[in-house]
Formats: sequence, C-alpha cells, structure tokens
Amino acid sequence: AVMVVLLMAKTLLTRDIKTMTKLSCCLLALAAAHGCNAFVAPGNARATDVRLDAKLEGRDIDGVLTPTNNFVLVKVADILDETDGGILLTGSAKIKKTEGKVVAVGPGRTHQESGLLFPMPVVAGEGVVYGKYDGTEIDYESGKHTLIQDTDILVKFTGDELTLESADVVSDNVLVKVDASEEETASGLVIAATAKKGSRPSTGKVVKVGPGRMAANGEIMTVDIAVDDYVKFRDFAGNEVQISGEEYAVVRMTDILAKF
Repeated sequence: AVMVVLLMAKTLLTRDIKTMTKLSCCLLALAAAHGCNAFVAPGNARATDVRLDAKLEGRDIDGVLTPTNNFVLVKVADILDETDGGILLTGSAKIKKTEGKVVAVGPGRTHQESGLLFPMPVVAGEGVVYGKYDGTEIDYESGKHTLIQDTDILVKFTGDELTLESADVVSDNVLVKVDASEEETASGLVIAATAKKGSRPSTGKVVKVGPGRMAANGEIMTVDIAVDDYVKFRDFAGNEVQISGEEYAVVRMTDILAKF
C-alpha cells in the first residue's frame, strides 16, 4: 500500500512539473510579444518610460531610462541649416535650437518645508523651449537629447510647430510681446527703453499668463497680471523667445515692476 501511494505521488508530481513547464513557456511567449507591460495592470502602466534595450552614450542599457526628481528628458530639435529665405548655413553658422519634444518626465520635486510634491508642468509628447545654457546633453538612441529641470522650461506647446496659439507658459511666468520703441500710457506717461549699449526691451504687452506658483500648503498662488496688460520689468530679466518670427520675453512675476 505504501508503494502504491508513493507511485501515485510521483505520477502527480511529474504531471505538475510538466504543467508548470508549459505554463512558464506560455508566460515567456506572452512577455516577448507584449513587452514588459504584459504583467502590469492597464491603469498602472507608465506612459513616460522609454523603451527597453536602449543605447545611452554608446553603450547598451537594460531597463527604462526615467528622469528623477523634477527632470525632463527632451529630444532636441534638429539644427537649423537653412534660413527662411533659403540661405544655406554651414559650420558654426548653423542655428542650434533650444527646443524639443518631451520624451519622459520625473515624478516632480517636493516642497522643502511641507514635503508636498510639486506637479510636473509637462507630459510626454509636448514641445518645450528652454534656456540656451540649460540642460545636460546626452546621446540617446543615435539622437541628441537633453535633461532639463521643470524650472528651465520657458514655453511649452502642442503640435509640431511653436505658434502663439499653441504656446503656454508654466508656473508664475508671463509671456510678453516686447516693444523696442517708446511706450506711452493713456495718461501721457512715457516709458522709454534704456539707451545703454546692449540693452534689451523691458516693456511690452502680456499675451500669456502662467497658472501661478504652488504655496507650501499645496494651493496655487495666481498671478496678479492679466492678458492685454502692459508691463514694465527689470532690465535683462526676461528670457528671449522667438515665436513665428516675432520677439517675445518670458518674465517671472517677481521681475515685473509695474503694470499699466
């Protein structure tokens, strides 16, 4: 009787091993067909992950390349080698754009006092314009990418081309259509740009206003500036941005001296 029981147990164990082997093969085939998200619930899939088996700085990497903290991975736009008039540019004359498409974003940074998480202002697929000296460039998948902070973003936009209609500013930034000439208010007050060499316009009309800056309690502090207001801001405070051939400035609310 004991021998019979042992033989039966051995038979069942052998069948279970074969069954588990077949099941493992099926699972591996499913993973190969659908990638790493085959075992992730649909609601938990991360849209900002970069695909597997990538190449970074000439070396193969395993897993996903995901920015940390408040960093944003951006695929840099192609260098402009021809002007709008058809003139070809060569060598150092080529114009290097400081814009690109968002590939992935980090979770955000935390407030140093309350510990609340600052929401990221962009998502994968949006276009961004950033400062000339901002970001850390990397070679990824045979293309130029850069890692910038969310605070480096001057303008974000949807679609393939930056236009005034598709552009938005983030945080407490304000987009101003600068005016190089003298501005005169309704009361006759003239505000002239400084005559110093190398000066930049520091007055203009507000065309876009950001949502505001997040306070320690998580509430958004709105900007006390509205579209169509005219503003005077600190000299050299604005970051220049070209949109559809027109000159604009991205100015932080703290750098605006007056409105009229």
